[in-house]
Amino acid sequence: MTLSVEQLSDPVVRAFVGALNANDREAFFGLLTPDATMSDDGSARDLREWTDKEIFSSNGHMDIETETDGGRALVATYSNDTWGAMRTAWRFTVEDGKISHFETGQAPEA
Repeated sequence: MTLSVEQLSDPVVRAFVGALNANDREAFFGLLTPDATMSDDGSARDLREWTDKEIFSSNGHMDIETETDGGRALVATYSNDTWGAMRTAWRFTVEDGKISHFETGQAPEA
């Protein structure tokens, strides 16, 4: 069972997933603080380089399995044209209505 984007509790995270799934770069970056950072599997990454490669140029898409922490922690099946589908965990830091940091990485098997 998956959650629809509209069911996500945190409005900023909901908009982030919606923008990612719509491949809407402008909306996506509009949700981030100017100095936003991210990490993948525990390693800091260049946010613009990573999102271009892993989301926008490869048709990234999230199907949400679960949310916790008021909607700021997600487990999702993430797919893109490069890697196919994988179970991932996402955690968001939201400050003043914008995402200042997000982490992603492989999620443990259910």
